Amino acid sequence: MSKNIEGKVVVITGGSSGLGEATARHLASLGASIVLGARRVDRLERIVADIEQAGGKARAFSTDVSRRSDVEALLTGAVDAFGRVDVLVNNAGLMAIAPLSATKTDEWDRMIDINIKGLLYGIAAALPIFEKHGSGHFINIASAAGIKVFNPGGAAYSGTKFAVRAISEGLRQEVGGSIRTTIISPGAIDSELKLGSSHEESAMAVGAFYEQAIPADTVARAIAYAVEQPADVDINEIVLRPTSQEF
Repeated sequence: MSKNIEGKVVVITGGSSGLGEATARHLASLGASIVLGARRVDRLERIVADIEQAGGKARAFSTDVSRRSDVEALLTGAVDAFGRVDVLVNNAGLMAIAPLSATKTDEWDRMIDINIKGLLYGIAAALPIFEKHGSGHFINIASAAGIKVFNPGGAAYSGTKFAVRAISEGLRQEVGGSIRTTIISPGAIDSELKLGSSHEESAMAVGAFYEQAIPADTVARAIAYAVEQPADVDINEIVLRPTSQEF
């Protein structure tokens, strides 16, 4: 158990696999109450059952972060279940790598809807709760590709992750004081994110790049580090990569 994590209510989007699932399991083991949102409810229910069987507390809600009403319902459900929300992990994401010349505009729209608008919907739903209670913690999952453009084929994806970092820093400046804001920028982490590319040549390149990937619980431990700090300490950004990753 961690003194500054035990008893906190943590909401995680994209919680059915990868970083979201690993974070849920890790924080639950440290005593947090977990609220998971994702589209694959069967996966969520399995994770909740595992957490409860281990003596933890968890709830799950069907959530498509591209729908503002779903995100609002997730946060409302968390408050109804546990009385408050202490941490929101904006984790849901889509990585569709392809050259701009492939003009995959539908995939651009989906990345904007999930990676940018989904993040903003999370902020919109949680911020009034945090302001009412005078405390809270946003943890926004960006990417190493939000620091340097992923090439080849990552212009649109990197654009969304640059936006995550810009929105997060603007949020920090607006609400800093009692509300904390952390950007987590992972490199190659083993998750389903690498499966998001429909462009065949790009998908092969992404698969090769991810051969160096490190486990998802690497990110879970980084998130726990940010959460467990005293209330007057704000870990603003963590960048983590495999040691072999160049960019």
